[in-house]
Amino acid sequence: MGGLFSKKEPAKSQVTEQDKAVLSLKTQRDRLKQYQKQIHGKLDKDRAAAKELLKKGKRERAKLLLKKKHYLEGLLEKTDTQLDNLEQMVQNIEFAQIEIKVAEGLKQGNDSLKELHKFMSLEDVERIMDETQDAVEYQREIDDLLSGGLTQEDEEDVQRELEEMLGVRQHTILFLSFSPSVCVSLSLFVCVCVCVSLSLSLP
Repeated sequence: MGGLFSKKEPAKSQVTEQDKAVLSLKTQRDRLKQYQKQIHGKLDKDRAAAKELLKKGKRERAKLLLKKKHYLEGLLEKTDTQLDNLEQMVQNIEFAQIEIKVAEGLKQGNDSLKELHKFMSLEDVERIMDETQDAVEYQREIDDLLSGGLTQEDEEDVQRELEEMLGVRQHTILFLSFSPSVCVSLSLFVCVCVCVSLSLSLP
């Protein structure tokens, strides 16, 4: 029951102070842009009103509106400068956040490389490379032998051995090609010849 009514711990906010600063700067920027729109609207109205006053011969009031117009134009220039500063500040903060993330990624990558190096040292790599090179050279020697790297004497020995194997095989095939009765007779004949040869050799 206690688990059902236990309070869950509030999740930690992922919003950083830098995020709050960027949000605040963007809010100020949007307010300045809205203020500029209002100033542009007033300038248009004052310009139109000054023209009407001049038509009616009210020169001083028209002059006063023009002064007001110039003042508002000065404010516009100031707000433009402030907007540029705000935009630059936002870009600097956002770029700094990106740099921090890149630095963190590089640190994690460096730590991972260090962990991997613990499993295989430089000596291990050199040993594996040497063993690989030895295996490659050994395989190359085999390939050379198989591709005609034998001397003339080696070739003759191979050919002689092959012919001997072929001769034995041919004799065997010839012997087996006879009928069973012929094979028995030949076997008996060979045995008789051997016995005679042995008896003659005895004193």
